[in-house]
Amino acid sequence: MQDEVNATPTPQKRAPWNKGKLTGAKPPLRPKHVWSIRTKLQIEGRARDLAMFNLAIDSKLRGCDVVAIRVEDVAAGGYTADRAMIRQKKTGRPVRFEVSEQTRQAVDDYLKAASKKPGEFLFTGRRGPERSMTTRQYTRLVSEWIGSAG
Repeated sequence: MQDEVNATPTPQKRAPWNKGKLTGAKPPLRPKHVWSIRTKLQIEGRARDLAMFNLAIDSKLRGCDVVAIRVEDVAAGGYTADRAMIRQKKTGRPVRFEVSEQTRQAVDDYLKAASKKPGEFLFTGRRGPERSMTTRQYTRLVSEWIGSAG
């Protein structure tokens, strides 16, 4: 009788949330994946996404730094410059990088289509034109691009 009272039901084993998922640093994109994503974005006519992807690849910046880029950081005179310098949020160090011809063309097309002016964020999100895209929104876009590349 006493055994029945003290017996507690055994808890069901739950699967860990990260079981089977790749945690930590992700492997870098291969060149064939980069070209596949670029081509897909060009075919779909997604000017903002193409400009953002190309800038992220050229600069190798963290997501929080990519979404914080302002128009004058890459296109001071109305057209995209050959080189750009952006100060990282995490380290505070400036990062100089060369902007490829393909990226310059993509950013110029996006600036023209979105009629962006100096002082504005290059990539604005849903929170309004005076605020940058969130890093969460950027992460979702990157996941979508990578998923489309396979």
